[in-house]
Amino acid sequence: MELKQGNMSMAEYSVKFEELCAFSRHYNTVEAENDKCVKFESGLRPDIKHL
Repeated sequence: MELKQGNMSMAEYSVKFEELCAFSRHYNTVEAENDKCVKFESGLRPDIKHL
């Protein structure tokens, strides 16, 4: 999965991220919660990521 926030709002990005995660077995496990957070943060715009 290679989602980038681009010009989406944070809410739009979050919804799209969760929609795509539904298709991934890996991101739907408790053990992968940290990986999911890292993946979410990596797709954020740089100006938001550095806050």
